[in-house]
Amino acid sequence: MSKEIKSSPFDFAMQRRESETLDMVRVALARKQVKLAFQPVVQTARPDHMAFYEGLLRVTDQQGRIIPAKDFIDVVEDTDMGRQLDALAIEKGMEALMEEPSLRLSINMSALTIGYAPWNEALLSALSEDPTVGERLIIEITERTALEKHETVKNFMSDLQSKGISFALDDFGAGYTSFKYLKDFYFDLIKIDGELIKGIHDDPDAQVLTEALLVLAHKLDMFAVAENVESYEDAAFLTTIGMDCMQGYYFGVPTFTPYWRLLDQLGKAG
Repeated sequence: MSKEIKSSPFDFAMQRRESETLDMVRVALARKQVKLAFQPVVQTARPDHMAFYEGLLRVTDQQGRIIPAKDFIDVVEDTDMGRQLDALAIEKGMEALMEEPSLRLSINMSALTIGYAPWNEALLSALSEDPTVGERLIIEITERTALEKHETVKNFMSDLQSKGISFALDDFGAGYTSFKYLKDFYFDLIKIDGELIKGIHDDPDAQVLTEALLVLAHKLDMFAVAENVESYEDAAFLTTIGMDCMQGYYFGVPTFTPYWRLLDQLGKAG
């Protein structure tokens, strides 16, 4: 005799929330209400100089609110909508790179998107129009999906690095890393998970771990970026340990009107 499995009120609430999130993203995709916000990544030694920008995916919900990727990506990442969002992100990222010749830009993707035809078409179409944009593109792959698709990611990276494209390992130190695999990937940079960085000036454990990750990155000839830098104190500590680059609200919030578009608007207004 089979037992009836009952869902708790918490399970029901979570299922409902996931269903609502899927519906929200589905509608946003149908209406093409997807765009990139741009956040600066600064050079630690010269914080007034940008190393590059990250293009962060945003969707608009049915009430007109701007929803950041962190609020929906975990729910949709394993679905076809995750592939569609990645394809739109690279398409809009390549448009920005061709729009502004001085721009260096990173775009996120899941390793699950490797081989997805619309993503490949968006990238290759832009490269055929202007091969130099590849040298200004950084593709960020999350630590978890990189390890899940180890061999696939290695081959994918090798192919695109031959076109001048760089790669970043995102959310490094979040808990998934198998260090014996890390040396096989040949990432150009790592982005240290923001959970370690936020409040690091007053957290000895986070300081020790972050310094160890920084040393590891440099031993493997990779640059290191500290994410979620939100205070002067955290920035000051990261500077003392030799962090290469920093990103976070302390240096700039994500914006739909980065400097090149703002200058364009001012020029048109003038």
